[in-house]
Amino acid sequence: MPDRLSLTDVSFLHREDVNGPIHVGSLGLLRPGPGGLTYSDLCDIVERRLDLVPRYRQKIRAVPAGLARPVWVDDPEFDVRFHVRRSILPRPGTTQQLRELVARVMARRVDRKHPLWEMYLVEGLEDGRVGLLSKTHQAMIDTGTVDLTQVILAHRPADVVADGASGQWQPAPAPSDLGLVVRAVGDLIRQPTRIMDTLRLRLLHSDRGTLTTLASGIISAARTAARPAPPSPLNTEIGSQRSFAMLRTELEDYRRIRRAYGTTITGVVLATITGALRSWLLMRGEPLNGQQILRALVPVSAGGVRDTRVDSLLVDLPVGERDPRVRLHQISYALDSQRQTGQFVSASVLIGLSGFAPPTLHTLGAKAAAGLSRRLYNLMITNVPGPQEPLYLDGARLEEVYPVQPLSQGQALAIGVTSYHGGVYYGLNADRRTISDPDPIADLIAESLTELVETVP
Repeated sequence: MPDRLSLTDVSFLHREDVNGPIHVGSLGLLRPGPGGLTYSDLCDIVERRLDLVPRYRQKIRAVPAGLARPVWVDDPEFDVRFHVRRSILPRPGTTQQLRELVARVMARRVDRKHPLWEMYLVEGLEDGRVGLLSKTHQAMIDTGTVDLTQVILAHRPADVVADGASGQWQPAPAPSDLGLVVRAVGDLIRQPTRIMDTLRLRLLHSDRGTLTTLASGIISAARTAARPAPPSPLNTEIGSQRSFAMLRTELEDYRRIRRAYGTTITGVVLATITGALRSWLLMRGEPLNGQQILRALVPVSAGGVRDTRVDSLLVDLPVGERDPRVRLHQISYALDSQRQTGQFVSASVLIGLSGFAPPTLHTLGAKAAAGLSRRLYNLMITNVPGPQEPLYLDGARLEEVYPVQPLSQGQALAIGVTSYHGGVYYGLNADRRTISDPDPIADLIAESLTELVETVP
C-alpha cells in the first residue's frame, strides 16, 4: 500500500498555498573534467540512481473527500528530463547573473502534478565551471529518504556510485479511488485518533493550526522559550520573490578562533553572523543598546559527518554588544548551557538516515524550524558540517556548495552554512521586497570573521 504523508508534511502543503514556496535548495559549482559534463550525462546519471531514492519518482495523490491524508504513489508518466533541466547564462555568465537565476528558480513552486523536485545544470559561467542547482520540497525528505545529491556524488573522479537494483523501473499500479477510501476508513477504525488528525487538516490554513503539527521536541522548545523574539526589520510580511547571496570563507579561520577561545565551530559561525547583523542594523540606523538581541533558531548536527542526529537550538545573538570576543563568549556560554542542562531540543524524530549529506540535513533542519511559531525567533540559521574530502560528479569536481534555505512567513532572511573541503559556505536567501540585495550582508559576514581572527593572540 502507498505511504501516507505525515500530518507535518500536509501542513507544509497548506502553508505553501498561503505563504509561498518552502522547498530547500543547494547550489554546487563544479569544475568539469576533460570529458566535460553535459546535460545528457546528468540525466543519465540521475536516472540510474533513482532506484536508490524511490520517493523522487512519486507524486502526491489525494484521498477522495479528504477522508485521510494524501498518499505517495508512483508517477506513471515520470520523465527525468522534466525534472532535470538545463539553463545557460547569457554572456558573460557572472556571479551576479548566477545569483539572480538561483533567486528566480527558488521563488517558483514545484508542480504538484509531478514529483516535487527539480535539478538544473547551469552552463555559461565565465570561469568555465558549471552549476548544479537543486530544489526539493520539504515534504519529500524524511527520516527514511535522503536528498538526491547524496546518491549522485562520488569520492573519486573515476568512482561509479552503485546504480539502483533494477535499472528498468516500472511504476507500481495506481490505487483506485475506492481502494484509497477503503484503506482510509480502515485506518480510522483501527486508529481513532487519526480522526482528529484529519479534522486538524481543516485548520492548517491558519497560523493557530500549525501548532498541531509539531513534534513533541519542538513543542518543548516553545515552552522553554522565556519570551518571544524581539521585533526587528527582519520580521515583516514577505512577498513571493527572492534575492540570494553567497559567500565562501576558509575553515581554518574558524578553527583558529575555536582553538584560541575553547569554543566550537558552531559558536564561531554564530558569532560571525552576529557581528554582521549588528553592522547591518547600524547601517540601517536601527537603535542598539548593550542588551539588544536577535533570536536564531539553529538546527545543527550533533556529531560528525556520519552522525545523523540533529539538535534544534534557540540562541540569542547579542547584536547590541560591541566587543566581538564578548559576543563569542556569550554565544558559546548559551550553547554550552543548553547542551549541559538538556534544555536543547534533540530532534530524534529526524534520526534514521542511511547516510549523511548536507542537503539532507539542511532540509531536515528546515522542517524542524517550520514547526515553531515565527514569534519565537527572528531568523533561521542552519549549520551543517560536510565532508572534508572532494566530491565528484562524473569526473567533475565539486569545488563549492551553497545551501538555499526557505523563508518562513514573516521572516525575511534565512542563512544556510555548510563546511566542505576546507571552506565554509554561506547561502543567504531573502525576501526581495524587504532585502533587495543581501550581498552587503554577505560582505559584512566576511568582515566580521576578519574581526574575530584579528582578536586571536
